[in-house]
Amino acid sequence: MKKRLVTGIFLCAAAIALAGVVTASRHREPAPDDTASAVKPSLVRLNDTLTNVMSEIDTLDGMDKDIRDFLRQWEIKGASLAIMRNDSLVFAKGYGWADEELGEPMGPGNILRMASVSKLITATGIMVLKERGLVSLQDTVFGPAGILDDSLFTASIRYKAMYDITVEQLLRHQGGFTNSRGDPMFSTRDIIRQFGLEGPPDHNTLVSCVLKRPLGFRPGSWQRYSNFGYLLLSMIIEKVSGEDYESFIQENVLHPAGCFDMHLAKNYYEQKYTNEVRYYMHAGSEKVEEYNMSGKLVERCYGGNDINALSGAGAWCGSPAELCRLVASIDGKPQVPDILSQESIAEMTEYFDQDTYSLGWNDTKPDGEWTRTGTLSGTSALVKCFPDGECWIMITNTSTWRGPGFTRYTEGLFRKCREQYSSLLPHRDMFGS
Repeated sequence: MKKRLVTGIFLCAAAIALAGVVTASRHREPAPDDTASAVKPSLVRLNDTLTNVMSEIDTLDGMDKDIRDFLRQWEIKGASLAIMRNDSLVFAKGYGWADEELGEPMGPGNILRMASVSKLITATGIMVLKERGLVSLQDTVFGPAGILDDSLFTASIRYKAMYDITVEQLLRHQGGFTNSRGDPMFSTRDIIRQFGLEGPPDHNTLVSCVLKRPLGFRPGSWQRYSNFGYLLLSMIIEKVSGEDYESFIQENVLHPAGCFDMHLAKNYYEQKYTNEVRYYMHAGSEKVEEYNMSGKLVERCYGGNDINALSGAGAWCGSPAELCRLVASIDGKPQVPDILSQESIAEMTEYFDQDTYSLGWNDTKPDGEWTRTGTLSGTSALVKCFPDGECWIMITNTSTWRGPGFTRYTEGLFRKCREQYSSLLPHRDMFGS
């Protein structure tokens, strides 16, 4: 009798303890390990694993033909396309040549300069710092109370309105900087001549030179697209974090998002990364003087401008597939854990009106259509997120005579392909889950 009583007491206690564990597990917040274990299968090195064969699908032969016809029409050597649906990578494929001279076909693992799509990466870096309490979007940029309070910059400022520029105004292209004397990021030779420099300016020297010029409008009163403003944001990231810009972004934005093969591009073909493409100018393009005043004539995409100096304004290179991973990590959808809070994502994508830039994005509409474009000599990039959960990203390795306007034609290609082939895309996730 006593033995049965002890056993009953033991079983009752065990049941109570088990119930307590179950109840606690239902109500506790997921521990970091829970999230990590859910994400680990997706954190594969996409550029090392994806191949064109994975997206050779008979029902999409028509889409392949449409894309090849598009490249032929615009005389584009090669392009890479990635498609994501609700945070799942369903398609990733290269078309044409990554390097025609070497006979290397384009594949989903090739990386390409993404031009101003880089601004989305930089804006995300700013939001990471904001969430850590290290930056406020209302912080001023210059002057004794500003983030970039260097005496070199303060001594260069001749117009008091510059002390009013905020971080948010730079993000929205409202800082007052214009290109009335040429885009500072693409007129290195003019700046060398104007300011009597001995060679291409480093970032500090360039900022000092530009701050001596008047603003085009009062900060916050208007907007004008500014690459220079995003260089300043890159420098803010360095100043606040205490790290160089590229390292901070890789360690705190890209790697957590599962993007392991993104880098700041170099200027010349001989400096390219192992799996980086060759860039091409459109037919009829003439050589230009090298950016560093050497007197040499070069292809514009290889020495016409100081690409590396663009930093967070336009220097990143990567694959469309990894760009999909970044978008999946800052889009607020539940399938892939975000690296930003819902509040930060809402702030980045908030819609005001058609004349106000979003944070890092070119344009975000209330219905969930988000756009980010990028154009440089030798490349054109388009990131297009649609309200139905699809995200299409294409990057080319060839300029066209349309320049930045070419992205409108890529949008047209996306619309055509979505209408005809969206329903035929496979139901899978090549992110690795």
